Amino acid sequence: MTIEKKLNDTSLTIAITGRLDTVTSPELETVLNQSLPGINHLTFDFANLEYISSAGLRVILGAQKVMSKQGTMNLIHVSDSIKEIFEMTGFSYILNIE
Repeated sequence: MTIEKKLNDTSLTIAITGRLDTVTSPELETVLNQSLPGINHLTFDFANLEYISSAGLRVILGAQKVMSKQGTMNLIHVSDSIKEIFEMTGFSYILNIE
C-alpha cells in the first residue's frame, strides 16, 4: 500500500493505492493520527484502492468519528467492489461517498 497526502490549507486529501488490510491499516492510522489535527475537510481518494478489510474499515470509521467533531469527510473515486463492501457493512449509511 502507498499513501499520498495533499494538504491545501485546512483540507487534506489522502490517496491510497493497493490493499488496506490488517497488515497495512496501522500505517494509515499513524498517518491520520499525525495529520488530522487542524484539518477541517478530509477526502479519501480510493481510485487505486484494490481491497479493504475490516481492519481498514475500522481506520476509516475512526477518521469519520474525528472529522465529525472538527469538520467533514468524504470518499471519492470509490470502485463498485469497494462500494459493495461499504453497503454490506452498513458503512454506506455513515460515510459520504461521492
